[in-house]
Amino acid sequence: MKLGFGLWTQGVTWPAIAEAATTIDRLGYDHLWIWDHHLPPFGDPQQGILEGWTAITACAALTSHATVGLLIGENTWHQPAYHAKMVTTLDHVSNGRAILGLGSAWWEPEHSAYGIEFGASIGQRLDWMDEAASIIRPLLAGEEVSHHGDHYSIEALTLRPRPIQARLPILIGGGGERKTLRTVARYADMWNAFGSLEELGHKLEVLQEHCAAVGRDPAEISPSVECKILIRDDEASARAAWGTILAANGMDYEEGVDTWLGSPAQIAERIAAFGALGFDAIMTWMPAPYDVETFERLIGEVRPLVDGH
Repeated sequence: MKLGFGLWTQGVTWPAIAEAATTIDRLGYDHLWIWDHHLPPFGDPQQGILEGWTAITACAALTSHATVGLLIGENTWHQPAYHAKMVTTLDHVSNGRAILGLGSAWWEPEHSAYGIEFGASIGQRLDWMDEAASIIRPLLAGEEVSHHGDHYSIEALTLRPRPIQARLPILIGGGGERKTLRTVARYADMWNAFGSLEELGHKLEVLQEHCAAVGRDPAEISPSVECKILIRDDEASARAAWGTILAANGMDYEEGVDTWLGSPAQIAERIAAFGALGFDAIMTWMPAPYDVETFERLIGEVRPLVDGH
């Protein structure tokens, strides 16, 4: 089971992000993520927030092991060819460790604030993402691409230089069964979603159906679970620590299906259950102030328990 950490960039300084990124890399995590928000999506709307592509590229230069990317890069922020260019640059900065995370976007207020088109509906944004992925995939493969579609147009473009990786992975996030998972089946190397064991088990079956429809081997797509993990010796202590972190972000206490709080044994049991379904990676988010105890215990104590299942 691969493990990755994603760092919230609201209410935090760059030195704190850099220290957390190098700690995650030093401890041996498989993935390092930054989110792609330009306004704080949670809690105090007046707290500062740092931009994702700049931050993850800087993190790439500070690290040497973990793959790096945005979880999830919002398709609406950039033209697909520009997304391909940025992740190619990230691949060179990281010496071949980049992943292109791609999502349809969900939060309208930050689009309005920055003057970015949000689209009339989630269905339209999903159509845009599918069209974007159809452009990005051949560009990353080194092909010359011309495209004049419903939303995007490019003319005779070839990326130079090409990515270092022969096939730079595309990760698509979301659980929409009709459109999102169809796009995953067509173009993605990785899929990321959150939900209960039952919900994600069902969506994995739907993804397999889409793969059959487009002639894709589902084994070519790595499925991962998105969650928030905080570890202490017992569940009550973990809940208390989680509440302190949320309060620092101006948030009331919350705990959802994707919030996993407890002891190493409790967290290992949850991870192993998803592994038994066929998920092969856990991507967990960490708001600031970043909890070093969880960084250390997830890989030092939980991973050996999961490996022993």
